Amino acid sequence: MSADALAHATPSRRLTPGRACLLLGLLTAGLALAHLTSSTGLVTGLSSLVTIPDASSETLVLHFAWWPRLAMALMAGGGLALAGVLMQQVLRNPLAAPTTLGVASGANLALMAASLLAPGLLALGREWVALAGGGLAMGLVFALAWRRGLSPVVVVLGGLVVNLYFGALAMVLLLFHQEALKGLLIWGAGSLAQNGWSDAAFLAPRLALGVLGAFWLLRPLAVLELDEAGARSLGVSLKWLRLAGLGLAVFLTGCVVSTVGVIGFIGLAAPNIVRLAGARRLGTRLLWSTLLGALLLATTDQLLQRYAGTLPTLIPTGATTAALGAPLLLWLIPRLRLNGSAPPRHAGTPAMRHPAPRRLIVGLSLALVAMAAVAVLAGQGADGWQWASPLNTDLLEWRWPRLLAAAGCGLMLAVAGTLIQRLTANPMASPEILGISGGSAIALMAAIFLLPSPGNLALVGAGVLGALAALAVLVIVNRKSGFQPERLLLTGVAITALFEAVKAVVLAGGDPRGQQVIAWLSGSTYYVDAASAVTVAGAAVVLAIIAAPLARWLDILPLGGATAAALGIPLRRARLGLLLLVALLTAAATLVVGPLSFVGLLAPHMARLLGFTRARTHLAGAALTGALLMVLADWLGRQLLFPQEIPAGLVASLIGGAYFMWGMRRL
Repeated sequence: MSADALAHATPSRRLTPGRACLLLGLLTAGLALAHLTSSTGLVTGLSSLVTIPDASSETLVLHFAWWPRLAMALMAGGGLALAGVLMQQVLRNPLAAPTTLGVASGANLALMAASLLAPGLLALGREWVALAGGGLAMGLVFALAWRRGLSPVVVVLGGLVVNLYFGALAMVLLLFHQEALKGLLIWGAGSLAQNGWSDAAFLAPRLALGVLGAFWLLRPLAVLELDEAGARSLGVSLKWLRLAGLGLAVFLTGCVVSTVGVIGFIGLAAPNIVRLAGARRLGTRLLWSTLLGALLLATTDQLLQRYAGTLPTLIPTGATTAALGAPLLLWLIPRLRLNGSAPPRHAGTPAMRHPAPRRLIVGLSLALVAMAAVAVLAGQGADGWQWASPLNTDLLEWRWPRLLAAAGCGLMLAVAGTLIQRLTANPMASPEILGISGGSAIALMAAIFLLPSPGNLALVGAGVLGALAALAVLVIVNRKSGFQPERLLLTGVAITALFEAVKAVVLAGGDPRGQQVIAWLSGSTYYVDAASAVTVAGAAVVLAIIAAPLARWLDILPLGGATAAALGIPLRRARLGLLLLVALLTAAATLVVGPLSFVGLLAPHMARLLGFTRARTHLAGAALTGALLMVLADWLGRQLLFPQEIPAGLVASLIGGAYFMWGMRRL
């Protein structure tokens, strides 16, 4: 991808990088001066930067908290923006950033794991722990996308999967060590709160080293704007140059994350805004992006501090930048030009079609029945592994509702994934990847916190509305581009980022209902009773029956709108009906097993690999596979760490994410 392949049109003459930074700088300075004037007076407030004029509480707060926080915001924003420019230059991908490539989540997970398992490592240097985690995440993304030539879309998709996977692992740690990690919730959401100058003194020299390293690599990295043959003709070792550039970006990200937690979207937004404003040469982009990133974060934090007293809960700055960055990314998506190879635009026909799909469906049904028998009758108890008697009603009454709920949710997610994959002609689409589950989860969390004692019907209604809202965003953003797979995936990245921001705010607020949200997000079937299980299973069967007659649409729609219309399919009605069904399926399943599962992506993919090609058999095969996967995940979650449990949604996401990463590596 060329260095200038970002904007469709000539950048606006009215907005330049310098003017953008000047406007933000004036806004930041105005907010800062207003705060100083209202707290202690302008002269006293300015002098409190270097000395403590008096022993009043206001001047002490300014010297030990407010000024260090402003300095930290400027340094962290600048460091993340610099890392984003380096990643985009090395990968020639305008979508590369610490958050989209999973580097920030990898660093965060490494710090959480070290805090629990090896706190002595933190004494050696927390930035090195974060560097190891971020490097692991970057290595995983590279491994996933290497065989596709580091295609921009595959890189971002790999980063999204790694983000979700590491997020699931972090949720497992949080679930079992809530008290030990309670203090990390606010920090992990990106908190700039300071109680002295120690963190600023820690970060400043490391960022200075990063700036010097970027300056030293400036001329070699500029060579990457040429094609590979031209770069090699100049005697440049591309492998070592890319390693140096990405290593420096990961180091900068690790230093920032180890100090203030995960700050979302600064590393993606600042370089792209500067590029759209007209900066093309690498040196110019490095300078203006670093300055703009610093001012973006500082302005956001100043506004958050100014209005924090009017907010009902604590909102970390990192979550705020993610919430603001998601709409920005949605605005950027139609303006991005992605020339890299995209995932194949077809329904994913496998190399071999199974000669007897009905026989295979019978086999999957028998496997599901056998797995259900194991899930109900086999398990660990006080005396080790036991095979329960079918007459043991006390045990069966506890197990069969969980089995039924898991199977129903797996079926619904699988059918929803099959519908959305065939509708978009993109085998990498799913409710999880496209943000439909995230939209449903945002609405469900809002219902839990805003409605007085919401019932199941109210929660399902809220979830459906959230899923429909996410689908509406998908349609609005991608309608003009013809629903290109890469743009659909990027829209999903933005919606998922918004969900992560809302989740971070909910968990960091300290509300007792946050524990309920954690349990629900993890996808546990522990609290499912008999009535709820029957309702979920019944809804799954009804919605699957509704989807069956739509098989003809699903066979024809991937051929394109013109072909479908010529064959007599009412395009608008067909697409709206399918999207509504996807919303219902996703919301009903998300209500029980949370939004983290990969079943909606994995089950249709596995069904294609088994040889199901026609829509009718594909739907049936994916539904059985999804139910089987969720029943297996629920049973494994109960047995792996007995007597403790890993929720079914987390187990499914860990299994599904690992399988999908393995599958991407083989593409």
